[in-house]
Amino acid sequence: MLDIKEDSAGVSIKIRVQPRAANNQVAGVMEGALKIRITAPPVDGAANKACCSFIAELLGVAKGQVTVSQGHTGRNKTVRVEGLTARQVLDKLYY
Repeated sequence: MLDIKEDSAGVSIKIRVQPRAANNQVAGVMEGALKIRITAPPVDGAANKACCSFIAELLGVAKGQVTVSQGHTGRNKTVRVEGLTARQVLDKLYY
């Protein structure tokens, strides 16, 4: 089960990032975190930026609505998505 926390402004999603992958893709759910493979290397924030762009595209929101709120230097991160509910996120990820 995906770990999503919702408040009045949006949602926070736990993710696990695998940098330097062959393609940008969702690789499932691992220990409550959405596992994402990103082609960008983990250098100078490139993987964080690519991760935010990929999640924005996946959820159909603007890039500015997605930010890394925790875990800037690790693989385990919390991503903040403004303007969506938990139900909307789940619907877009699973349907």
